[in-house]
Amino acid sequence: MGSFISGSPMPTQDEKTMGLLAHMGTILANFVGLGFAVPLVLMLTKGKESSFVRAHAVESLNFQITVFIAAFVSALTLCIGIGAVLVPIVGIVAIVFAIIAGLKANEGQLYKYPVNIRLVK
Repeated sequence: MGSFISGSPMPTQDEKTMGLLAHMGTILANFVGLGFAVPLVLMLTKGKESSFVRAHAVESLNFQITVFIAAFVSALTLCIGIGAVLVPIVGIVAIVFAIIAGLKANEGQLYKYPVNIRLVK
């Protein structure tokens, strides 16, 4: 993927940085339960100025919703033991995919999470 949208110019370094932040910012924010806040703020602010930033913020926000649902279901299964395995897996997958997505954004590429419920358009 050379450019974000066919025929459009490459994203600026600021747009790449904001795209990176949309994904990587969720890692720290998840420690306080606000993983969705970073991409939501970027979508509502910088997303109005840049389709590149908006695309990354929306993808990240949808992934955070997916992670929340997976973590909630995993936590419900703690009482039968399955959650003891699922909760750490959900956490590790969330971190790894956020890092991959952030690196792709920093390269000026769009990244689609392999497992994502796309509720926000």
